[in-house]
Amino acid sequence: MTETTVTRAQLAEAIYQEVGLSRNDSAQLVDEILEKISVALIEGGSVKLSSFGSFQVRGKGERIGRNPKTGEEVPIKPRRVLIFRASHVLKDKINRALLGTAQGAA
Repeated sequence: MTETTVTRAQLAEAIYQEVGLSRNDSAQLVDEILEKISVALIEGGSVKLSSFGSFQVRGKGERIGRNPKTGEEVPIKPRRVLIFRASHVLKDKINRALLGTAQGAA
């Protein structure tokens, strides 16, 4: 399986190819969508993308961690973490694709 990363530029190029917006407008659209998502999460909201998944910010409390090299206990400060939960539709697509490649290899 080949590992690939989808970039902003690739998303903008896909919009340019599929929708027909100019390259500049496509890049601006991608930036605006990502900015809206970021602002919603920063403000403590959640973002749900139908048939894809949802993003949510969750608070984690302070706890004691351990330095694996020295064994020294270190306090870990409270923080906010980003959680992504894939939709069942996305999970099904991924599993179908996985089964398709497994059957093709056999």
